[in-house]
Amino acid sequence: MTDKAMLARLTAPYGSFCDILREWADLQPDKIALLDDHASLTWADLDDRIERLAARLIETGLERGQSVAVLGYSSANYAIAFLAAVRAGGVAAPLTTSASAEQLAGMAADSGARHLFIDAAKTAELGAGFMPDLEHIALEDIAAWRAPAGTTASTFEPDPKDAFNIIYSSGTTGIPKGIVHSHQMRWRQFAATAASYLDAGLPVRSLASTPLYSNTTMVAFLPPLLAGGTVRVMGKFDCAQWLAHAQTDQTTITMLVPVQYQRLMDFPHFDEFELSSLALKYCTSAPFSAELKREVLARMPGGLIEIYSMTEGGVVCLLACHEFPDKLHTVGRPAPGSELKVLDDEDCPVAAGEAGNLVGRSQTMMAGYKNQPGKTADAQWTDPETGQAWMRMGDIGRVDAQGFVELVGRAKDMIISGGFNIYPSDLEAELEKEPDVIEAAVVGIASKQWGETPVGFAVLGEGARSAEDICGAVNARLGKTQRLSQLHLIDEMPRSHIGKLLKTELRSLAEARAEAA
Repeated sequence: MTDKAMLARLTAPYGSFCDILREWADLQPDKIALLDDHASLTWADLDDRIERLAARLIETGLERGQSVAVLGYSSANYAIAFLAAVRAGGVAAPLTTSASAEQLAGMAADSGARHLFIDAAKTAELGAGFMPDLEHIALEDIAAWRAPAGTTASTFEPDPKDAFNIIYSSGTTGIPKGIVHSHQMRWRQFAATAASYLDAGLPVRSLASTPLYSNTTMVAFLPPLLAGGTVRVMGKFDCAQWLAHAQTDQTTITMLVPVQYQRLMDFPHFDEFELSSLALKYCTSAPFSAELKREVLARMPGGLIEIYSMTEGGVVCLLACHEFPDKLHTVGRPAPGSELKVLDDEDCPVAAGEAGNLVGRSQTMMAGYKNQPGKTADAQWTDPETGQAWMRMGDIGRVDAQGFVELVGRAKDMIISGGFNIYPSDLEAELEKEPDVIEAAVVGIASKQWGETPVGFAVLGEGARSAEDICGAVNARLGKTQRLSQLHLIDEMPRSHIGKLLKTELRSLAEARAEAA
């Protein structure tokens, strides 16, 4: 089989991930497929390890459609466990490392897993007796657990509707919801991307530096393997290490979240590294400021593509920042096959150019939340004219005359003060105009007088003015209904492992300070 034949396979309406990986192993057995700081695996090695691990999973009771839980920091063995679960006819269920023990137990129970691949760090943290009903397999020792050399797993032909993986949401309270992606959804999402790499003749060398439990990371993990490329997996992000890998590996493709781009831009030795091989850089998961996009475009080679969507699916917007430098304040336009509507609070369409609640649909929507049909229904809007299901994106936005989508804020973060809608992003933009302010965030808290009132948080630079002076200067530029009631100074914004700003923590802090005042 040739690259041309593989291109034809990848452009088909549906195909098997595992079959494609096996075919690449036959085509290029000695090429490096997967590596981390401790291992470097050829395509023949990768195929052998996936097959033997999948065979052992089946031998120890894994049934078709049953989940396999994976918990630990990203590594080559983690990636192999993920792929072997799918190859065995199971469902990969990576668990969030930052979750509490109670949340982890809840996710594992929700997934229905009977196997748990876990690394030494999480075992030490949680204790050897954690989740005793599951069979524990040490990620560092999967070589001893897998089936003997030469063993292959029984044939598995996935139905398009079969579950491929469960990604657990990054909720900060309660048990996260399990977002189920089908084989068909993942094929539609990633096979075309892989085909585009082959069609362009792009050498595919990917650097994946976000956690493998995150849907974000799949962009740097699955399409490069479908394209027969090489994927390096990083355990924890470190600027110097990332830059060294990108230089040594001659990385061509990467996915970074905004906070990682910011750290790279702030790293004092950034310009000492040779990054000319970078062809495509992706970004998603959190707001990506126009200013940071401009700096990345100016200082990092290759194209920069922002992806706006949700793990649940819905609309997918793409912004090729290098092609539309005048649209960096937007998240781009809906990708082919994606649709977007802007609705008011009564689910009626708003006038062109007005802000409203975004709903979207595409071919890459989740099958639903695992075991939670009610929450699945709540997450959707049904078009009364067509009966089609659309995902509520959770964002407030507007669409300009050229079809580019500008985000105004999160729907749940919108502040209603005295009957007026206040968008936190507007206030955050004003705060960040102040030369003393490095980063700002605004949340709403309860107010007896107004219903809700906006409260600001800011990280300041050296020699900054007082909070009172900055707040006064900002409020002087705002309308009366928008003005900040308080501005709190903090050393660092609370963020999740993939860089999402945790406004729930800021809101709790604002409420606590209001009660103490």
